[in-house]
Amino acid sequence: MLPRSISRKDFIKNSSVLLAAGSGLLATAGPAAAADNRTAPVPGKTLTLKNVRLETGFEYDKEGDVVATKTELFTIEIRDGKIGAVLPNNPSAKGVDAKGLLALPAFKEMHIHLDKTYYGDKWVATGKRQGGVKGMIALEQQIIPELLKNSTYKAEKLIELLQSNGSNIARSHVNIEPTSKLDSLKHLQKALENKKDSFEAELVAFPQHGLYYTDSTGLMKDAAQMGVDYIGGLDPASIDGSIEKSMDFVVQLALDHQKGIDIHLHESGESGLKTIEYLIDKVNENPALKGKTFISHCFALAHIDRKKLEEVAEKMGNARMGVMSTIPFGGTVMPIPTLYKYGVDVRAGNDCIIDHWNTFGSGSVLQKTNLAAQLYGYRTEFDLSRILKLATHNVLPLDDKGNRQWPKAGDKADLVLMDASCSAEAVSRISPVRSLIHRGTIVFSKS
Repeated sequence: MLPRSISRKDFIKNSSVLLAAGSGLLATAGPAAAADNRTAPVPGKTLTLKNVRLETGFEYDKEGDVVATKTELFTIEIRDGKIGAVLPNNPSAKGVDAKGLLALPAFKEMHIHLDKTYYGDKWVATGKRQGGVKGMIALEQQIIPELLKNSTYKAEKLIELLQSNGSNIARSHVNIEPTSKLDSLKHLQKALENKKDSFEAELVAFPQHGLYYTDSTGLMKDAAQMGVDYIGGLDPASIDGSIEKSMDFVVQLALDHQKGIDIHLHESGESGLKTIEYLIDKVNENPALKGKTFISHCFALAHIDRKKLEEVAEKMGNARMGVMSTIPFGGTVMPIPTLYKYGVDVRAGNDCIIDHWNTFGSGSVLQKTNLAAQLYGYRTEFDLSRILKLATHNVLPLDDKGNRQWPKAGDKADLVLMDASCSAEAVSRISPVRSLIHRGTIVFSKS
């Protein structure tokens, strides 16, 4: 039997810290309430969680295979946004009663477009696509002025959807092009400022309409000085007509402003592979970009032979490059197990949520992890517990030998409380998120 969920009444009743704060730290049920319960970090602020379920080890059969995950109840003390101590459970302690819910590391949504969505507004289905990416560019040039009218509001609603699905951090690409100019960025930054106490984001300056196809280079240079974290790019061969010219601009702009790189690469075939290899060479020539360079989608890797795939994956791993994937299925199943094998930094995201590109995004990166488990055959207790790293960016409660490694004193107090018995079940069943804690503050809770 699963543990009971936490009601808003119980949180308030059992948490002397929350009552003492007197500012409604707890979000009411449902994602829309999170924005109304923000609080700035306060030095000395504490939060105690009791009856929290944590994973403590694996159970093995006679052959040495993992057959179950052990858990116990603990009391967690949080101070100044970090885990202060993980203690034996004290049911009589003052604090929030987690009622046996499972704590997992908070999730990270690592590829999304918060700046352009219909979410929070009227329903609009995706229309017929014509003309590939260039056709979509033409469509965006028509609809962006209307989207911008309330894009800050819709971005906030989309953030709340992510929070309700357990994500407290996102990497968002934001349009930088002649139609919206810098307004998409400015509007999104306003939304993030409004959410700064409950959510964090890394921003990618994204030339969605091409660097040279619509002459966006000047705007990209401006955006690089406006608080973005990464310089983006888009299909350099098919959109800009030159891999070298387009990627050289991206690389140099990133180096000039000490930013990372995260480019969209939908191209498969020879041009896609050449772009990947060209970027690998550029990263190796500029070690400052190692660990800071990512290719989103990177579909070309799904369409090359095994020998070439292993070669490219090894080069990417050695260059400490990453792939941001939406875990596509159908005819483009990405070789994620091979990327993991060679140390490529794989992260997942929903990409588009209720917009003119796609209406199927749920806002749940745990759902993406579940899809990966199905696609790649992660069915056992052990494998399901390991693939959780796709949602948490490699933070797992147990190491491969079953030793508890999270949470521990000093970790950021970013966690979700789940209606699940263990992480394997959470992945397999896409278990409900009951609460999200960001830097020691409850920012979402659902009965």
